[in-house]
Amino acid sequence: MVTENNAGSQGGAGPAGLALSEPTENVRKRWTMSVVLVNVGINTAFFGPIQVLLGQQAIHFSEADKEGILALVTGAGAAVSLVANPLFGTFSDRTVSRLGRRVPWVFIGALLGTIGLLGLAVAPGVAAMMLLWCLVQLGCNGALAAITAAVPDQVPVRQRGTIGGLASMGTVVGILLGAAVGAVVAGNFALGYVLCAAALVAGMVPYLFLSNDRVLPAASRPPFAWAAFLAGFWISPRRYPDFGWAWLTRFLVNVGNHLVTLYLLFFLRDAVGFDNPEFGVLVLTGLYAVLTLVTAVIGGRWTDRVGKRKPFVIASSAIIALAALILAFAPTWTGALLGAAVLGIGYGAYLAVDFALLTQVLPSAASRGKDLGVINVANSLPQVIAPVIALPLVTVFGGYVTLYVVAAVIGLLGAVFVVKIKGVD
Repeated sequence: MVTENNAGSQGGAGPAGLALSEPTENVRKRWTMSVVLVNVGINTAFFGPIQVLLGQQAIHFSEADKEGILALVTGAGAAVSLVANPLFGTFSDRTVSRLGRRVPWVFIGALLGTIGLLGLAVAPGVAAMMLLWCLVQLGCNGALAAITAAVPDQVPVRQRGTIGGLASMGTVVGILLGAAVGAVVAGNFALGYVLCAAALVAGMVPYLFLSNDRVLPAASRPPFAWAAFLAGFWISPRRYPDFGWAWLTRFLVNVGNHLVTLYLLFFLRDAVGFDNPEFGVLVLTGLYAVLTLVTAVIGGRWTDRVGKRKPFVIASSAIIALAALILAFAPTWTGALLGAAVLGIGYGAYLAVDFALLTQVLPSAASRGKDLGVINVANSLPQVIAPVIALPLVTVFGGYVTLYVVAAVIGLLGAVFVVKIKGVD
């Protein structure tokens, strides 16, 4: 019979000696649900603005320059996230607190994100909009780095596909809530930002009481030196090749995914000619979300049962690429519905299984937060690169057909490179 640890049974920190140990006991449902809720809050704060609100605000400032404004703002925010994720992850690795290593940074990150979202509601111009979105990215990526590191801290390998699938549910529900906010506020993006801030706070609070975060003994924290601190952000792909290939795989798949979703509002508005593009984004996101939830849970449990990760990552990457091709060659409402469904099937399995794979190629238990922060750069860097790639493709080099074909090719490269990982089946 599998025993369970007390994660989620009480507040406070767990035994000090367990901070750097490999977990062996299954986590409880209450702890898992608190992690899911943090992911819901963070992803509502991310995707409500990214999918609809920032686009609406860009149109408010300049209809003619909306694509450029959106690319500038999202690109700048994503550049901040490149630094925030590994930096906050490193801070949490080194945190000596009676609350544990991760909880303080979940709280601080959510606080900064909330301030940024509320500021966006009253931003007077593009410059302020950009700076405040950067603050949202700083805070939410800090919280994301900490909550992501909590999983390998407390979840044994045999359970990580399942927990990864459930955590992905939080991601998808957050994306859906973000789209729902954009549709419900009917162009009132200021109210939308307030609702996203409320979701971020509500998602964070349960984890503060149910985290059972493990305390790092002061004696276990290495001495601080700037040279070692900065050098730690480079993880040599030659020394850790599986980590390097896993990073590249996630990076490529996410570049493809962001190219598909970045201009979805404008795609429905300008290419499909859908009368209510905000409502269209909600419908497509809802369809995508339902199928992602189903395949994330099924894929996570399935990969735990068979003990293999790579075949699932390869198959799901190929399905994501197929979704992009459907949008490229069927720019109709029916085609958009089919593309969203196929994307949900592929991305749900990918989220669950790839996360489990990544936790098995981390170089060190002592630096899980930092290492997962470096991995999360593979989520954030595509947000910088995708607008740079997408803007000329849409405005100069053939429009949305070219954009989505390029997205499919890049995503397929992720499926190819995952075979290079040797230490995980």
